[in-house]
Amino acid sequence: MAMDYSRAADWIVAEDSFDPEYLGKCESIMCQGNGYLCLRNATDEFNPGEQRDLFVAGTFNKFDDNEVTELPNAADISRLDLRLDGVRFSLLTGKVESYDRALNLKTGETTRRVVWAAPNGKRYQLVFSRFVSLDRLHLIAQKVEVTPLDGDMELDITGGINGQMNNGGSQHFSEGDKRLFEGRHMQYNQTTGQSGIHFVFHTTFSFAMDGVPQDEKGFIVMDRRIIKQEFKVAIPAGKTLTIQKLSTVYTSRDRDSEGLELSALQEKALAGQKEICALGYDALLPESARAWAAKVWDNVPVTIQSENAFDQLAIRFAQYHLYIMTPMHDNRMNIGAKGLSGEGYKGHTFWDTEMFILPYFIYSAPEVARSLEEYRWLSLPGAHKKASGNQYEGAQFPWESAWIDDGEVTPVWGAADIVTGLPTKIWSGFIEQHITADVAYGAWEYYQVTGDQDFMDRCGYELILDTGKFWASRLEEGTDGLLHINDVVGPDEYKEHVDDNAFTNYMAAWNIRKALEYSRQLKAERPELYSALDKKLGLAALEPQWEEKLNRIYLPQPREDLVIPQDRTYLTLKDIDLTKYKNQKNVGSIYRDYNQEQITHMQVSKQADILIMFLLLENQFSADVKRANWSYYEPRTLHDSSLSLSTHCILANDMGNRDMAYQLFSSAAAIDVGPNMKTSDAGIHAASLAGIWQSVVFGFGGVRMLDGKLRIDPALPDAWTGLDFYIYWHGQKLHITLSHTTLNIENLTGTETVELTVYGKAYQVQGQICVEL
Repeated sequence: MAMDYSRAADWIVAEDSFDPEYLGKCESIMCQGNGYLCLRNATDEFNPGEQRDLFVAGTFNKFDDNEVTELPNAADISRLDLRLDGVRFSLLTGKVESYDRALNLKTGETTRRVVWAAPNGKRYQLVFSRFVSLDRLHLIAQKVEVTPLDGDMELDITGGINGQMNNGGSQHFSEGDKRLFEGRHMQYNQTTGQSGIHFVFHTTFSFAMDGVPQDEKGFIVMDRRIIKQEFKVAIPAGKTLTIQKLSTVYTSRDRDSEGLELSALQEKALAGQKEICALGYDALLPESARAWAAKVWDNVPVTIQSENAFDQLAIRFAQYHLYIMTPMHDNRMNIGAKGLSGEGYKGHTFWDTEMFILPYFIYSAPEVARSLEEYRWLSLPGAHKKASGNQYEGAQFPWESAWIDDGEVTPVWGAADIVTGLPTKIWSGFIEQHITADVAYGAWEYYQVTGDQDFMDRCGYELILDTGKFWASRLEEGTDGLLHINDVVGPDEYKEHVDDNAFTNYMAAWNIRKALEYSRQLKAERPELYSALDKKLGLAALEPQWEEKLNRIYLPQPREDLVIPQDRTYLTLKDIDLTKYKNQKNVGSIYRDYNQEQITHMQVSKQADILIMFLLLENQFSADVKRANWSYYEPRTLHDSSLSLSTHCILANDMGNRDMAYQLFSSAAAIDVGPNMKTSDAGIHAASLAGIWQSVVFGFGGVRMLDGKLRIDPALPDAWTGLDFYIYWHGQKLHITLSHTTLNIENLTGTETVELTVYGKAYQVQGQICVEL
């Protein structure tokens, strides 16, 4: 089995053969969704070792008190059992004469074409097609075309709804009613055990012979947590039978179904099922494709003119997944670290949203970015709960978040410690606290790029002020008269229980500075809003605290060689030869030789730490300081987090190292869609995919927001001759086209003048400008 990139120019991600050892690769990277739900792309027929997952955003449930809340794996509607002339269809038997499986990124449809010689010698052609509608959020559509190649045949096909699914053994649902309507519409109901969310599923078969509809009667079967129908159809030689299986999923968590009795939800879902069945697969697919065009491909495409077609495929792949993973329909939900593509990280939201994914939507779909930030505002009660539980004030955001009032949901125990033989404790939920400043930064970045004052008035100011209140209470007095932040984990999670992590301290100081700035501004210019926030947060008492503490926060400074200590002890730790790990095929190989305690005492970093600080707080550090720290920390960074490569790519490009920047971009682009067949088993890497876009637009495109101002300093890699993309800035849509010698910027909205700088020179754009580079 291998990935096939020969049709990259046609928007196709493909595999050219079947290998049961690598099922997880295409299950993940070819998953299909719309932000409301996502279906992992397991093959229609059963294979040992497969992972069938169907997740509906926001439907979190906690199995018992010994586990954390997670997105439950809902009932499966995708499996089909086929017997061809009495022989079970399986690619593990007989002979596969031809095979192709492809995801069309432009339409969201997957197609698998197989010519199979059964063990009895008879040959068949099967074409499996599937899509999840971007237009109708509840719809999953499947189609199978079966053609006998050696005479007449008889097909037995069974399919329905299987509620026996689980999450790694945890069963999150109690079984509800099962029913068949009108002899064809199967209904299955299940309810989450702890959160009490009702799921209503429907699925319906239809048949056509060479395009002519056939009325096939199925035999209904009901068993424990299963409803299915069995069909037997004769297919004459030279004919093709087309089977459609259309399914829908509705839940009581849906915004437009809140408060409905279960019976009313069932009626609503059944009506929706009948509506899509009246249209059929071939009418529903173009409808979904038009939604893809309107939202993404005709709206904010990114076009790369490269000598390597994989580069263009990678950015389209990234955009595809950013839209299928993001719950744009509901601001009570956010994005999981694996999107909705697998059980990895349990559907939880991390700092990944603010640092990596949010910028894509800020510049490409501001209304979606606002929804993601409103989620953080709606989650403030959980942040208050965490802060007070730790004897702090204000809002301390959880390292891992789920439903808006769940609070901290990070698991306590993780992988095995190779030295002690015990599970490793996950300290992030306890002491990885920079997430609080990251959330504030995300709200500020959204405001600076969009100018959305309504968001700031309703949510943004409060987020920044409340998190600033937390940091004021978190600072610790030191014997040196300065204020410190001790016992934390920074972005580099290979360093636990460190003091004065540079990223954490600088971001905390930034957060407090912004809180003080906005508090004073509101007092002077918006007294009514200030009064309301003062009543809620106690701003009058906080302002003198912020001012006094800002002057005493310990901020690690560059040494004589300009290297900033990542934390109080990092530069004193022992160095080891990292060549083996820098050249590793799969991440995390260092854990095969050392445990976490040993790694904590080595000069080795999991991911960007100091360097991501340079990206966020770019104007606070000189080019010489950035270069010195790059030279020191990059060789010590293993990029064992998928988040790391894009940050290093952007900074490498900033420093003029275009070859290394392109190499890092290529590595980031290949994490999921690349040739390694094991990287995506637990799901795609959501933040890394957004990082691909950042590498292109922020890195090679040179786009940056600095202190509220737009800067575009492009620098294309040698492998590219051109780059074309769109961004939104303060309500204006800009079309940016660049080559190695020219930069064209067109203000497509044209209602306001956009001010920006290009390599230090100021420009204004209301129509169109061309800049010689």
